[in-house]
Amino acid sequence: MHDTEYQALDGLALADLLARREVSPESLMACAIRLAQQRAPALNALCYERFEESLDVAREWRPRGAFGGIPFLLKDSGLAHTRFPSSVGSRLLEGTGYTRNATLADRFEDAGLISFARTTVPEFCMAPTTEAARNGGPTRNPWDLTRSSGGSSGGAAAAVAAGIVPLAHGSDGGGSIRIPAACCGVYGLKVSRGRVPMGPFRGEGWGGLATDGVLSRSVRDTAAALDAIAGYEPGAPYAAPPAPASYLKGLDEPPRRLRIALWREAWNGVAVAPECVAAVERAAALCRDLGHEVVESAPPDIEYEAFVLAHANVLAGNIVLAVDTRLGITGQAALRDDDLEPALRQGYEYGKTLPAAQYIGSVNRFHAIGRILEGYMEGYDAILSPSLTQLPLKLGELSTAKGSFLDFRRQVGAYGTFSAAFNASGQPAASLPLAWTDAGLPVGVQVVGRYGREDLVLALSSQLEAAQPWAGRIAVPGQR
Repeated sequence: MHDTEYQALDGLALADLLARREVSPESLMACAIRLAQQRAPALNALCYERFEESLDVAREWRPRGAFGGIPFLLKDSGLAHTRFPSSVGSRLLEGTGYTRNATLADRFEDAGLISFARTTVPEFCMAPTTEAARNGGPTRNPWDLTRSSGGSSGGAAAAVAAGIVPLAHGSDGGGSIRIPAACCGVYGLKVSRGRVPMGPFRGEGWGGLATDGVLSRSVRDTAAALDAIAGYEPGAPYAAPPAPASYLKGLDEPPRRLRIALWREAWNGVAVAPECVAAVERAAALCRDLGHEVVESAPPDIEYEAFVLAHANVLAGNIVLAVDTRLGITGQAALRDDDLEPALRQGYEYGKTLPAAQYIGSVNRFHAIGRILEGYMEGYDAILSPSLTQLPLKLGELSTAKGSFLDFRRQVGAYGTFSAAFNASGQPAASLPLAWTDAGLPVGVQVVGRYGREDLVLALSSQLEAAQPWAGRIAVPGQR
């Protein structure tokens, strides 16, 4: 298969070729690896590459699942896989190995997704831009190498946008799928809390904020992946509402006329770039053209500054757990000066002083936000908002290499303002690449559904994708 043909097809189209025996898993893997070798270095998007080993796996692969046996990438988020160590973007955690796979890793393989590397992340996945010192430099946006690819699934989004793979693993604890999807011009869905398993090594991430999924170039690939990976895992602390028989088949039926809330403004008067406002306004007009009712509204009050602090508290507690666990395993007596980036080191020290009552109060605030947002949505089927308050950031503009942890989190709260509240509420939310600037930068638009209604978010996303297609856009690093 020619690389150009490989890049032009989504995952399900490649799977169809596999099913008809017009290509082999090995030939597809060879394409992905060639493209990775050509494009990933400029992006700094991959780590823990297992190219030759993965070619051997593909050569012996027996077709299975919706995707048959296509190339895939795992995020360096600590998702356990015996073939791939992890660092979670931290020099302290470098080379963490696993003796068994996470449940989700097995589900990816059962779906016919063959992993051949991990994708880069910021340290501990705690930034909306991927610039970890552990990675030897920033992960760059394939549309503009001077800008961020977003985070924390920045390497995944860059790899998908550059055509290395049609879809890749991502995770989202505050926007970490949707932010890089918006920055890189791909589709990214954060699913409802409890929809995708997190076991067997843990039951929740970040006080219930975090969940896993994929980034893709087509809505149908995300729907097919969700069909494969969704489902309750025995012993999990959360269970999402029952899923439809098939998210993918649900795309065949356009959604009924929806009542959609249009948000132009962010919480606390955070400034929103005119390009981001224009993008959501055009998306609203498109929704009206499709027959939906769009109602201009404002976000309900959730005491946003208090939420940003609560989010920071939970992250700081998780830094302490990650660091102290690692020190206990390695026998290292204390942190060295270069083990953590400055803002994360300060977050560790802050977390050490955090009272238990304050941590519990932070989790309770998340639950309160869930009640507020679900109550707000009693009058709507979906929310339409900008994905971000600004265009993709210039590299170095928002960095854990300087400043205090709490100041850093406040800056994050002003950039990803439309993201993290829906991690608190557990609602499904997707970033769609519906707009582009004159300079060729993608501008994401977010669609949010009621808790458990991924089917509606996917159906509306598919309808918008058909009305304004984006799949033909493949970024070649260094070219506009």
